[in-house]
Amino acid sequence: MQIIQPLHTALLVTDLEKSENFYGQVLGLSKIERSLKYAGAWYEVGNYQVHLIVATTVPTDNPHQKWGRNPHIAFSVADLDVAKQELLKQNYPIQVSASGRAALFTQDPDGNIIELSQE
Repeated sequence: MQIIQPLHTALLVTDLEKSENFYGQVLGLSKIERSLKYAGAWYEVGNYQVHLIVATTVPTDNPHQKWGRNPHIAFSVADLDVAKQELLKQNYPIQVSASGRAALFTQDPDGNIIELSQE
């Protein structure tokens, strides 16, 4: 087997409106059309997609205090300081990477962990 490229990540969300604000407005991902009958939204960055799927509950068992050691999705950003200020301005929690590299972690409205790093 040879994996060619990543296609998408699917995340469970409980409040589609809050999640659409986070992924579309805060993170600035482009929303794309979808033709499925269940509730959700799809976003795209480059050739990669994030699929939000509405669920009644979302497991938020992130056992590690260092968010980067829990399941997460990572995005590269042009300016980490700008991203940090935008997240703080909108009251999203942040945790700076413990590794010392230029990265931080935040959580979406359902507690899904998102890594932002500047390479």
